[in-house]
Amino acid sequence: MSHSTESPNLSVERFDSGVAKKFSSMCFAASVVGLLVSAIGLFTSREQFAFSWLFGFMFVLTLCVGCLFWTILHSATDSEWGILVRRQMENVASVIPYLSVFFLPLILFCAPILWKWWDLPPGQDALLDNKAAFLNHNFFWVRYVAYFLGLGGFAVALRSTSMAQDEDGASRHTFRLRKLAIGGLPVMAVCLTFAAVDWLMGLDYHWFSTMWGVYIFAGAAGSSMALLVLIITGLKKAGYLKAVNLEHYHIMGKFMLAFTVFWAYIAYSQYMLIWYANIPEETIYFKIRNTEGWHALTTILVLGRFFIPFPILLFQGTKKNPKFLCAVACWIIAMQLLDHYIIVLPSLHQTGVSPSVYDFASVLAVAGAAAGFFFRRLASANIFPNRDPRLSGSVALTN
Repeated sequence: MSHSTESPNLSVERFDSGVAKKFSSMCFAASVVGLLVSAIGLFTSREQFAFSWLFGFMFVLTLCVGCLFWTILHSATDSEWGILVRRQMENVASVIPYLSVFFLPLILFCAPILWKWWDLPPGQDALLDNKAAFLNHNFFWVRYVAYFLGLGGFAVALRSTSMAQDEDGASRHTFRLRKLAIGGLPVMAVCLTFAAVDWLMGLDYHWFSTMWGVYIFAGAAGSSMALLVLIITGLKKAGYLKAVNLEHYHIMGKFMLAFTVFWAYIAYSQYMLIWYANIPEETIYFKIRNTEGWHALTTILVLGRFFIPFPILLFQGTKKNPKFLCAVACWIIAMQLLDHYIIVLPSLHQTGVSPSVYDFASVLAVAGAAAGFFFRRLASANIFPNRDPRLSGSVALTN
């Protein structure tokens, strides 16, 4: 694929380190509040803490892994439209290694509560005995390390290579990015799929769905693109990224539309196939979430994740209106939050919704820390890859 090598007349942009430090401190302070409240739950209501923490952790992790997917896709396809916004994908994705620490409380203090197979002895459940080669403590720890090494390793490598090109402008960095992305795509797919199986599907080891990994990926990709829209808009309002225009918003809006449809397709396909087969081991997941108090939230999710954003995003004028697109982006992220709430919490409260302060505290703790690390990343590198040979194509974007 050929690209224009003409260097556009753009000055290097660096985010104000003082402002970044201020925002970072505020985010870490919010995280500390969430951590303190969650710590109370750890010692006074461990069962509630376990499920609430898993909910908050997975919500934030999917946003970061989604940005890793967009970073990988961008370099693997040698795309030029998003050069101006790529660095922010890299910044969010590079938070993944830090998130590994936030998963430790679940393994160290809550594993038997979340994953019922954890303390079951051999011979008590024939199904578990058949899965013992996979569902065992040592291999669970190995997979946890492998997931974060795979996801975090490629996230850091892609960002480091991109930043190295800012220094010398050498084309070899572009080729290395492409190789890293092509190698990282299957690694990301395997890590996200098996992490979703281990940590979410594993809440009921009797239940299974062959589409589960794709379902989690669909939500991650759509919500992370929505997050990117909000970040880019915030930077533009702060006086940065002046070269980002309505054409860039149009493409980001089209990706939001695409994954709104894809999420609905996967969600419907998973539900329809399980409903049609009517196998008790498969239907139990939807039986819980479509009865009692959970039915209302599931209905809101279906309407809010597809039927509301879909017709709005169909129109070009909506996708080229930053304010309107930001409103839709906020809505999609809220639906991603609701989706993971419905995935995790019914395993604890099977008879109906029972909100807890620890649900909100977990999101505040993990999201606050992730945002704090993001602002540190934001100030540590150029806001966009200023010496990428494809930059001129991104600046002159039309679609």
